[in-house]
Amino acid sequence: MRTQRQARAVRLGPRSLAALVLVSAVGVAGFGWPFLAPPDSRISAHAQDAPWLFAGLLVLLVAVVAAAISESGLGPKAVAMLGVLAAVGAALRPIGAGTAGIEPMFFLMVLSGRVLGPSFGFVLGSVTMFASALLTGGVGPWLPFQMLAMGWFAMAAGLLPGPDRLRGRAELALLAAYGCLAAFVYGTVMNLAGWPFMSALASNVAFDPHAPVATNLARFLAYCLATSLGWDLGRAVVTVVLTLTLGPAVLRALRRATRRAAFETPVTFDAPPGEPGSEAPHMTRVTYEAGP
Repeated sequence: MRTQRQARAVRLGPRSLAALVLVSAVGVAGFGWPFLAPPDSRISAHAQDAPWLFAGLLVLLVAVVAAAISESGLGPKAVAMLGVLAAVGAALRPIGAGTAGIEPMFFLMVLSGRVLGPSFGFVLGSVTMFASALLTGGVGPWLPFQMLAMGWFAMAAGLLPGPDRLRGRAELALLAAYGCLAAFVYGTVMNLAGWPFMSALASNVAFDPHAPVATNLARFLAYCLATSLGWDLGRAVVTVVLTLTLGPAVLRALRRATRRAAFETPVTFDAPPGEPGSEAPHMTRVTYEAGP
């Protein structure tokens, strides 16, 4: 049985791919600098300033990536799809705010990235997190880190194997397993963004810029266990349950919308047939040409 290649709302060009690699590299440095910088480095001497500097830099870089991806083919239909999904995701996030990690937005990011591709997933994750922060008043130095982490989260869902062939229970199991793992990874990564703000004098699990890497790693693991493990577990369970129960319907709806949008089909406008030399500027006929 021949399967049809799944359409992508956006396909990365060389420029947008280079921008995405650049921002991801800077993001890794922004999240992991407490373990990358030696205790006697200048960065460790400015432990309270470094998160702010990385946050400001990530804002600019995420904007550059979004612009580069838009330039590579984010057309009107993809923008409309992006707006709808980002609005739904932003509306879902406050539902479980402050309630043991009940965050239904995550399962929507997984399924959207799966169907619409990694590049669209990155933009969707970043835009959704930004919109939800404006909606809930959660704007702060952590927001750029959240945007980048959610962009990675949705992008990786688009990189999962078998986008054109895997269907049914096997696909749901794959997405549920990925959503469970990614929920814990997202929480751990976001802990890295906030952990350096803690003063070493306030707690024995706080970041100590003068301590060796092994000591800070032990402190960080203790910090994760004490502060976010329960929240991450709730997020993982909700993501798995929603993926297994609502996943089939949502995947069908997303794929149906993708087929109808025909993202990879160029649209041309021709004048209607008529007498030679006649013009009818007020009438147009839409014809679709097969893409490559």
